This record gives sequence, C-alpha cells and structure tokens, in this order.
Amino acid sequence: MLINNKNTSMQKITLLALSLLLSLPLTTHATEHHSGHGGGPKGGGGGASGCVKAQLTKFAPAHLTEVVPGAEFSFFAFNIAKADQISITVKNIPVDFEAEFKDPYFLIKSKLPVELVKTFARINIKVKAKSPDCEAENGWLLNIAEK
Repeated sequence: MLINNKNTSMQKITLLALSLLLSLPLTTHATEHHSGHGGGPKGGGGGASGCVKAQLTKFAPAHLTEVVPGAEFSFFAFNIAKADQISITVKNIPVDFEAEFKDPYFLIKSKLPVELVKTFARINIKVKAKSPDCEAENGWLLNIAEK
C-alpha cells in the first residue's frame, strides 16, 4: 500500500484541528465553573447560595399524636441568629412562645390554643431572614382530643 506524504500531513493537521476543537468546550466549561466562586452552602457566588437556611427539628409531641387542648409542644431551631425571627401559628392562630438558647440551637416551647377541641391542627413555623431565599418553613400535625 502506497502512502502519499501530502495526504498524511493533511490527515495529521485535520486530526490536530479536530482534537483542538473538541477540547475547547471542555476547557470553557471548566473555566466557567471554577472561576473562584465558593462551591459550598456559603459559596461566594451570591444569591441563595450565600445563606444557611434554618433547620427546624425534634418536634414534640410527634406528628399525629393525640393531645389535650392547650397541650405544650416544642421543637429545636438551628441556624438562626435571634428567636424573634420565628413566628408560629396553630391552625392559622398566632401563638406566643418561649425560646431558650442552648448552643447551637434554640429550644422553642409553646402551647396549643385551648379553644381548639376535637380537631386536627397544624403547627406551622416560619423563620424570617434578610433574603426571601433564606427563609424557612416547617411544621407538623397534631390530633387535639375532646379534653
């Protein structure tokens, strides 16, 4: 088989150009995503990635538990600066609460409204933040008995 040097040179140039073209999008992609912005939950890219949302956990009594009217309930709130960021409603009725800081969380305690009888009621918790993207909301449902 005869190989023409002119064709071989042209094939090498074509392959080199093709490989360069194929590598460009990968290089551009890597540059775009590694431009010095942080990659973690507090990344430097701005927007929602600049905050840590509040975590609301350890709901007591547990979801769907039967309780008496006016029963006490509690939960933990992590990643908040002040307890006044929290608002609580029970079946859309605002309730007052006590907050105790127990590093690294707040222990929040409150009571169900006594007027809620023989019903299911959702305890709804909202945490305000400077940015709407950083706000949090959670809650659980309790079965309120007759008495």
